[in-house]
Amino acid sequence: MSGAGRSTALRMLEDLGCYCVDNMPPALIPELISMLSSEAELTRVAVGMDVRAGRFLEGAGEVLDGLEAAGHTVELIFLESADDELVRRFSETRRAHPLAPGGNVLAAIQRERERVAPLRARAKLIVDTTGMSVHDLRRMLVDHIARGERSPRMVTRVMSFGFKYGVPVDADLVFDLRYLPNPHFVPELRPKTGLDPAVAGFVFAADEAGELLDDLAALLTKLLPRYEREGKAYLTVAVGCTGGRHRSVAMAERLAAALADAGEIRVEHRDAALEPGA
Repeated sequence: MSGAGRSTALRMLEDLGCYCVDNMPPALIPELISMLSSEAELTRVAVGMDVRAGRFLEGAGEVLDGLEAAGHTVELIFLESADDELVRRFSETRRAHPLAPGGNVLAAIQRERERVAPLRARAKLIVDTTGMSVHDLRRMLVDHIARGERSPRMVTRVMSFGFKYGVPVDADLVFDLRYLPNPHFVPELRPKTGLDPAVAGFVFAADEAGELLDDLAALLTKLLPRYEREGKAYLTVAVGCTGGRHRSVAMAERLAAALADAGEIRVEHRDAALEPGA
């Protein structure tokens, strides 16, 4: 149903590894599958369909039957919502319903239900998104699609950065390391980065650094599964110092290593390559 969350679901399916196409006429789906079948990495294709397909939607059932006959595993997921909820969503977004540009939205919704009824009848999963958050929808899709497989893991990025260059705009959690002893003021360490053992040794010679590492590791070990349970695909943990070359780099490396068993962990150093005097 228009307004029931199709676009949101497609974005989530893309995060789960599907090759996604929206609003494709059903008759063209076999050609798309044929084109993509040579790509070994593309094992799942998700196609969004709604009443915008017009008369082409009438042949969707035959197309899906043909794909199954050709040996493909085909599954239809149908998204719907209560009439009053759909009306509210169209009102809030100020978007026109495909069947009622500027007209009676409720009447258009009722006509749409009639047109998509054959597809709803053959759906293996019907999702009523009334009252659902995007996180609820994602959890349902993950649980359904992963059936018996290992659920896709959230990717956690541990990023070092320098406050003087700005906090990363995509950071979910930010921790300030500027109270730790600064290798910048040690002449022989200033040109190096936190990747150098001498710099890391200087940073973690301070008891505060070891305590912070233990505290962050303990906190994130508890938090990461909870973020993953909420359906996040990516989580960015940013640790910052003044210039992003010494303390934050050393801490990011140690923290990523401490979290290695907590999921898929990646470490990035945003500002470590900048000139020491920049």
